[in-house]
Amino acid sequence: MTPDIYIVPEVYKNFAEWLDSLLDNNEMPEDAIAFNFNLYDEAMEGLVYGIQLAACDRFDPEDETGDWACFMVWDSDEDIFRIDFTEDEEKGFEFVQGVFAAFVKKYLNEGKHSDILLASRGVGIGHVDGDIEIIYVNDKEL
Repeated sequence: MTPDIYIVPEVYKNFAEWLDSLLDNNEMPEDAIAFNFNLYDEAMEGLVYGIQLAACDRFDPEDETGDWACFMVWDSDEDIFRIDFTEDEEKGFEFVQGVFAAFVKKYLNEGKHSDILLASRGVGIGHVDGDIEIIYVNDKEL
């Protein structure tokens, strides 16, 4: 069971500014049809996780393994947003992914460039070595 997620306003603000900057300063390739937020273990000590934005030229909401997310046409490379979860270490990775997923969902609802993400076929999130959680599927004809 995933522990309750509380969005810390200041941390979300920093996340939204990071994502705003990425979407302000990078033109997405024409063949980008979906976005995935890749999660990475970032620390040898403690529990620091990073999130990276990737644009993909494939999307399959039925694929639980998230293989579609491996077909990236753009990514934020080393421009990674990091959060130190050391104080929440006992809560595990589900909690970490839950926090980042809550940030992405909030951004989709109110973010400066949510329209870019919402115009895609879908948005997912997951550890680079794990399964993808689908956060958004665009049911409109694209």
